[in-house]
Amino acid sequence: MAKSNPHEKRHPFLDDLTEDAELISSLLRGPVVGRDNIRRVVEAVGTFYIGQTPTLLEAFGSRTLLEYEARLTSGKHLDATVLINHNPDGSVPRVSVRMSPVDAVVELAKHLKTAFAGALPEQLFL
Repeated sequence: MAKSNPHEKRHPFLDDLTEDAELISSLLRGPVVGRDNIRRVVEAVGTFYIGQTPTLLEAFGSRTLLEYEARLTSGKHLDATVLINHNPDGSVPRVSVRMSPVDAVVELAKHLKTAFAGALPEQLFL
């Protein structure tokens, strides 16, 4: 998967997901599979943030580590650590997202379960 102009602002992983990429997260009971499904879930999560501040973005060989802080629409604080795996061509087959504290995670998981009712398997959500 070729990368576009390096001067364009790119998302740390959404722009490079493989067709069969996998997302695992502390928000979910199992993986979300497929570029389009992952994009929808990540974009939905963002709608429950009133603010997001990246605190680290660093590449380590075939992996990239992204950390950020966010404030949920309820006002709760959330910390996230995202581990992005890259293939040699730069494409992304796997993303792992860990979030805390648990109260914010549970709240966000409930929002996602409601947002994706009927669109993704219900047992996928906390």
